Formats: sequence, C-alpha cells, structure tokens
Amino acid sequence: MRMSLYVPGTSPLHRVPAGWKLAVLLLCGVAVFLTRSVTLLGPAAGLALVLLLTVRAPREQLARQLRGPLWILAAVVAVAALTESGRAALVVGLRLVILLLTALSVTLTTRTSELQGVLEVMLRPLDRAGLVNAPAVALAVSLALRFIPEVFQQFQEIREAQAARGLRGSPLALVVPLVIRVLRSAEDIAAAIDARCYPPARSRHPDRDDRLSGKAPG
Repeated sequence: MRMSLYVPGTSPLHRVPAGWKLAVLLLCGVAVFLTRSVTLLGPAAGLALVLLLTVRAPREQLARQLRGPLWILAAVVAVAALTESGRAALVVGLRLVILLLTALSVTLTTRTSELQGVLEVMLRPLDRAGLVNAPAVALAVSLALRFIPEVFQQFQEIREAQAARGLRGSPLALVVPLVIRVLRSAEDIAAAIDARCYPPARSRHPDRDDRLSGKAPG
C-alpha cells in the first residue's frame, strides 16, 4: 500500500508551501458553508476542477481516487433532493465537489512528511503544555487522511471483482472483505511504525520539568 498519494510535478500548486495549502483549504472549507448562492458555488466548483487539472496527475489515479467519493456524493445529493428541494441538493452537491476537488489537489501535491511537519508545528503549543504528543497526533492525522481514499479504492476493487464473477453481493459480502483488507493494511503499517520505534515519546522540556520538580535548571 502506498503511504502517500503525492504525485511529483512542477505545477504552481506543487511549489506552494504545505502550510499555506492547508490554511487555504481550511478557509475554503469554512467559506463554502457561509454561502448558499449557486452563482458563487458554481464558479468555485469550476475553479476547483481547473486547480485539480493543473496538478497533471495520471488519469487512472484521478479516476481511482474520485470514483468512490463521487458515488457517495451522488447518494447525499439524492437524499437532499428527496428530503429538501432541488436547489438545496444543488448547493450541497457543489459544496462537496469543491471540498473534494480542493482536498484532492492538496493531497496530490503535498508529501505526507510535509503535512505531518505542519501539523507538528500547529500542535507544538499543546505539546509544550503537556496536553498532547505532537509527533504522535500528527502521524495519526496524516495516516487517517491517507486511509480515506485507500478505503474507497479497496471497496471499488472488491465490488469490481465480484461483478467480474457475476456476483451481485449483499452489503455484508462487500463489507466483510473490506474490513479484512483494511485491518491487514493497518496491521502492516503498525508493524512498520513499531519497527522504526515511531512515534517518539513526547519531547521533554527541561526548564518546565525543573520548575515542576522544584529543581534549578542545570
């Protein structure tokens, strides 16, 4: 299993620092939920698509990463259309498309190590306060982000394999092998991390520890 979706390239987005990309992605996520205007969300979705195309990722990889999420998006839009209105469903769909395309653009142009580094910097104040282990949390978040498209890919492979055999499996027949595959991947990753003695223990802060113990700094 690949631990990163990163695609090497020289696009403008590749050259943007990871911190800026994550900040803009966060602002984008907030902004799309502050408006219900289709005239704003529509062009924004178009810009998100153009941004993804500038990454110049292989078509096969884009199709693999988008296939699963788009099925879920279609289901969400259909439910919104049935329970609310067509316009509400359109707004929901545009919002999700913008978030999906921009998030995928960032993922394809940002190495996992860069993402993890930014998260560690963001969590450093909490680490200094002794509330979290910044390296461990950053690793967990980056792995969680990596597993989301991986689960969609595994689901699609299982469904295609069953269709090739002429099987129209029940949901249980899809879920069971999916869970087994994901658990095996998680076990392999956990073993690799453990073999490398990672993540490290929470960093010590001598000055703070000396103050707490009543000792003068050495």
